[in-house]
Amino acid sequence: MAPPALRYSKSHEWAKLDGGVCTVGITQFAVDLLTDVTHVELPPVGKAVTAGQPFGEVESVKAVSDLYAPVDGEVIETNAALAENAALIGEDPYGRGWLVKIKVKEGATLDHLLTAEAYEQQIASEGH
Repeated sequence: MAPPALRYSKSHEWAKLDGGVCTVGITQFAVDLLTDVTHVELPPVGKAVTAGQPFGEVESVKAVSDLYAPVDGEVIETNAALAENAALIGEDPYGRGWLVKIKVKEGATLDHLLTAEAYEQQIASEGH
């Protein structure tokens, strides 16, 4: 079940806006599809990201998948713990497995992203 306090992209990233900072990760559904996450490639701090565009990659025993930015902004922090233990993404995707923090433009919202209910409906409609 997708946590209701978060917003979701159709490409299975979650976003949480706190002040002007958006924390981003991948959903439990994405983790389940990938199975064992073995490596994650994240952008450097200071990199500009654009909503809907790739900002990194996550690798698993099954595949390599692009990570898509849910918002426009600048990366201000990456989860350094993932460099040593990418499995954190699978163990705690909504907590310790977060990926990046993005400073968004003033006044930015997450209104363009799916609510938890809409995201759950999308997963169901895809036949998963």
